[in-house]
This record gives sequence, structure tokens and C-alpha cells, in this order.
Amino acid sequence: MQPEIRKIEETKLIGKYLRMSFANDRTFELWRSFMPHKKEIRNVVSTDMYSVQVFDSIPDYSNFIPAIEFNKWAALAVDNHERIPDGMHSHNLSGGLYAVFLYKGLPADATPTFIYIYTQWLPSSDYELDNREHFQVMGPKYSNTDPSSEEELWIPIRLKTGK
Repeated sequence: MQPEIRKIEETKLIGKYLRMSFANDRTFELWRSFMPHKKEIRNVVSTDMYSVQVFDSIPDYSNFIPAIEFNKWAALAVDNHERIPDGMHSHNLSGGLYAVFLYKGLPADATPTFIYIYTQWLPSSDYELDNREHFQVMGPKYSNTDPSSEEELWIPIRLKTGK
């Protein structure tokens, strides 16, 4: 599985977030809270949904600690932050270089793909993790109940020192 390397500009988001860890995964709770209200966001630029993980520092996947907390967002991309619905917040998704992997399958079965990315692909590549958001883009081929579901996994990267 090889990624496409893409550079993106900053993206404005509006949505909801919760503090969680991999050990205390509250993803279902977050999306259950967000989905009934996503239609209240008026200035969307796409129907794609964003699942964004904002870590306090670069995660060390060679010494993975499931209890490390992060903010996880359920959001939509917007053209501005002028009209934020009650109960929602704004976030600017950092621009920069990303490795983008196309994941096909049930979202609940994605763990082996992430393990491959962080423990095999990344260490053998010319890149290392950058301290920016990790996120998934769930477009028209996404379904949380369909084994043929597709989503993009965006991993923040930078060239390794000396490359």
C-alpha cells in the first residue's frame, strides 16, 4: 500500500470535538452528537466529512501508549468561520505535506492499516511524522456499515533530516 504525497493549504472546519484516547475511544459518542446537527453548518464547501485527531505532541508509535489523550473532531470544511452553530466550534486544519492512503473496508477494521502505516511504511520512507493534525476524509464512498467503504487517511509528514 503506497500513499499519494500531497501538499494542502490550511482548511477551515466547523464541528464538534471530544477529548479522548485510544484506550478510552469516544468516537461513536462524538459522531452521534455531530451527525444530527451537521445540516446546521451553512457555509460548507464540500459534503466530505472530516475526522481529525489533534495530538498535544508528535505521537511515538514505536512506543505506543494507548492512554495518551488527544482532541478528536467530527467536522465539515467551510469557507469561513463567521456562522458557527450553537454547540459547535471552529478549527483551522494546518496546511502542509501529507501522506494520503486510500483505505477500503469497514472503518472498525482499519487498525491493521494504521499499524502498517506507522510501523512499516513510515520508518522505511523518506519521511517522518510532523506535529500537525492526523485526519480522515469520508467522502461519497464512505459508509460505516459497508465492507466496500472508502476513506482517505491523511498522515502529516516532513522529509527526514538529511533527505
